[in-house]
Amino acid sequence: MAASRRHSKLETAIMSDTKVLRLVKKSEAGLPESVFTAKAVTKAEPKPAPAIKPVPREKTRPLEKPRLSREEMLKLFRTMYASRRLDDKEIQMKRQNRIFFQISGAGHEAILVAAGMCLKPGHDWFYPYYRDRALCLQLGMTPLEMLLESVGAEADPNSHGRQMPSHWGHKKLNIVSQSSPTGTQLLQAVGCAEAGYRIKLVKELKRRVKRFRNDEVVYVSFGDGTTSEGEFWEALNTACNLKLPVVFLCEDNGYAISVPVEVQTAGGDISRLVKGFPNLYRQQCDGTDLIESVAVMRRAVDNCRKNRGPSFVHAKVIRPYSHSLSDDERLYRPDEERTSDAEHDPIKRFGALLVKEGVANQDELQQLKDEVDREISEAADLALASPQPAPETATDFVYSPTVDPTSKEFDTEEGVELSGNPGTMVDLINRCLHTEMRRDSRMVVFGEDIADCSREKFLDKVKGKGGVFKVTARLQREFGSVRVFNSPLAEANIVGRAIGMATRGLKPVVEIQFFDYIWPAYHQIHNELALMRWRSGNEFSAPVVMRVPVGGYLKGGAIYHSQSGVTVFTQIPGLRVVYPSNALDANGLLRTSIRCEDPVLFLEHKHLYRQAYNKSPYPPDEFMIPFGKARTAREGTDLSIITYGALVQRSVVAAREAEKQGISVEIIDLRTLNPYDWNAIAESVTKTSRVIVAHEDSLSWGYGAEIAARISSELFEYLDAPVRRVGALDTFVGYAPQLEDAILPQSADVLKAIWELHAY
Repeated sequence: MAASRRHSKLETAIMSDTKVLRLVKKSEAGLPESVFTAKAVTKAEPKPAPAIKPVPREKTRPLEKPRLSREEMLKLFRTMYASRRLDDKEIQMKRQNRIFFQISGAGHEAILVAAGMCLKPGHDWFYPYYRDRALCLQLGMTPLEMLLESVGAEADPNSHGRQMPSHWGHKKLNIVSQSSPTGTQLLQAVGCAEAGYRIKLVKELKRRVKRFRNDEVVYVSFGDGTTSEGEFWEALNTACNLKLPVVFLCEDNGYAISVPVEVQTAGGDISRLVKGFPNLYRQQCDGTDLIESVAVMRRAVDNCRKNRGPSFVHAKVIRPYSHSLSDDERLYRPDEERTSDAEHDPIKRFGALLVKEGVANQDELQQLKDEVDREISEAADLALASPQPAPETATDFVYSPTVDPTSKEFDTEEGVELSGNPGTMVDLINRCLHTEMRRDSRMVVFGEDIADCSREKFLDKVKGKGGVFKVTARLQREFGSVRVFNSPLAEANIVGRAIGMATRGLKPVVEIQFFDYIWPAYHQIHNELALMRWRSGNEFSAPVVMRVPVGGYLKGGAIYHSQSGVTVFTQIPGLRVVYPSNALDANGLLRTSIRCEDPVLFLEHKHLYRQAYNKSPYPPDEFMIPFGKARTAREGTDLSIITYGALVQRSVVAAREAEKQGISVEIIDLRTLNPYDWNAIAESVTKTSRVIVAHEDSLSWGYGAEIAARISSELFEYLDAPVRRVGALDTFVGYAPQLEDAILPQSADVLKAIWELHAY
C-alpha cells in the first residue's frame, strides 16, 4: 500500500508528456575537448566517388531529437542506475569473498540503454561484450539473473555457472553466449547477420530456420582496444562487402586496461580509420549523453533495419572504475583524469537533466534509487542461496546430448551395396557434398577458392575451379552462389562467420585450403567453436564442419604444405577430429560429420586424394560410418599396428614384407582420432601382445604418445614387449624429395620397427 502511494505521488509530481517532448538533445555543456575529441554527431560518409566522374557531397542531415515520454525517461534512468548498483553490489560481494571476479560496465550506461531501447529483444540478435550490463538489463535480463552468474549458480541463464560474471548469454532474448577473448564475437555477429541475408534468398530456408525475421538486426559491441584486433577489420570487411544489417558499437572509454587509445590506435580515433569502408554508415556521439545516444542509435538501427548496410557507432564513454577488480587504475591514470571522468558520469548527467526539466525532483529520484537498491539486495540474497552446479555435471554438454555420432544410428556400414566405377577420395567426398546439399537446404559451403567461378556471368565460359584439389567442383553450378561461395583469404573469417551461421540454424561446411594455414583460425576453433555448447550450458551450439587438406608425402610440398599437427586439435574438448585413409571411409565419415550436431575437424590427406589403392565404388546416399569405430585394415596374430591416415598404406606395405619372414601383423585404422576406438585397440593388443603406434606427426609429443601411454597403463599385463612408436623426425618437412623422405616415416621405418619388436 505504501509503495502504491509512493508511485502515485511520483506520477502526480512529474511534469506532463508535453513538456518532456520539448527536451533538447543536451542540457549541459559538452565534454571538454581533451576528453572527447570527436564531434557529437556526424553524418555517414557518402560512397567513394568514381575516379573519373566526381559526385558532390551530401549535406549533413541534422540529428533528430528523440521523442521520449516521461515513463520512458524514468525507465531508462532506472535501468542505468540499476546497472551501476549491480556493479557496486558485485564489488562489495567480491571484497567479502562471496563471488570470485568482477568487471564493471560503469560509465557506459547511457549508450547501452539507448541501444537496448532501439533494438528488439527476442527479435534482433545480440553479441555484447563484458561492459554491456546496462544493455542486457534494458533488453529484459533481471538483476537476479545477473547475480546468479556472479555467484556461479546453476540456475544462471548466461552460462549455468560455467563463466565469469558479465559474460552475457540469454537464449530467450537472443543474446548469444559471450566469451572472454577480445573481439572474437565480431566475426560471429557478421556470420549471424549473413545467415539472415542468405535465408532471405533461399525460400525453403525461411521455413526451416526458426526465429528468423525479415527486418532483424544484429548488434555487436566492443571496446576501443578491440579495434586493434585483426578480426575487427575482417568483420567490417565482410559486413560492408555484403551490406549486412550489423550495428557495430565501439564503446571508447579511452583505455584498453592500462593502454591509452592513442597507443592502441593510429591517430587515436578509430572513426578516422574506418571511413574508407563502403556501405558503412558512420556516426560518433557522446556516449555519456542519453538523449544524444538514443538519437544516434535510432539512426544506426534504422539504417540496418532498412537493409542499407552496416552501421558503425563510435561512442565516447568513461571508465570511472578500474578495468576490473584485478586492476588498479591509480597505477597509470592521474587523479585529474579520473576526476574529469567523474564529472561526466552518465547517471549524474541524466539525473540532473531530469531534475532540470521537471521530470522528477531529487526526492523522487532518491525514492526510485531506494527501490532499485532494495531489489538488488533481495536479488543478491536469492543468488547467494541458489545452489552451484553439481560436480558430476562438469562433463555435461561437451558434446551434443541428443545426437550421438558414435551410436548405431550412424552405422550403415555393414552389408553396404556399392555401385559404379571406382572413384578416388576426391570423387567420393564430392559425391557426399552433393547428396547432402540436396538433402538439407540449410547446408552452405564456403572457403577460399571453393566456388566454380565467383563472377557468375562467366560460369558458362569457364570450366570452374571448385577448390585447389577440385573437391568442391560443380557444387556452385548445382546449388547456386547463395549456398556455395568463396570467402576472403582469411581463415579466422571463415570459421568465425561459420560459427555465427551455425548458431542461427544453418549447417556450414567450410574449407581451410591447407592445414598449414589453419592457425589464424585456431583462436576461433579453440575458444569459440568447440566451447559454445559447454560454456552456455547447452543454450547455444555451433555444429560446423571444417574440411582441411593435411599432410605430406607430396614432392615439393615443403614446410608450409606438409604439416600434420593433429595433436593440437585432438586435445580440445568439444571438437570431433576425423581422419579417413580411403575413399569409402571418407564418404561415410563426412556424411556423419555433416549430420551430427558437434563441430568437426575433417582431415583429408592430400597424398591420398587420388591414389588408386584406396579407390571405391559409390555407396548409397545414406551410407554413414560412426565416430569411434576403427577398421581392421589387415588381420594378424603376432603384432598390432595402430595407425591412421597415410601411415595405413605404408603399414600395409611393411606388413606384407614382414609376412614373407613369417611375421603376422594386424593393422588397426583408427579413422577418427577424437573419439578413438579404444575397444578395437584393446582387442587387438590382447590378441597379439605386441604393438606399434605409427603416425605422420613428429614422434615427440605426438598423437601416438596418448595411445601408447594408455596401452601401457591399462593393458600392461597383456604386453610381451614395450610399446613402440613410429613417427616423423622432430623437425620440419623439407622441400628436396630426399630430405622429405628422411623426415617423414616410410614403409621401411615401419618394417624396421616390426622386426625389432618381434625379436624382443
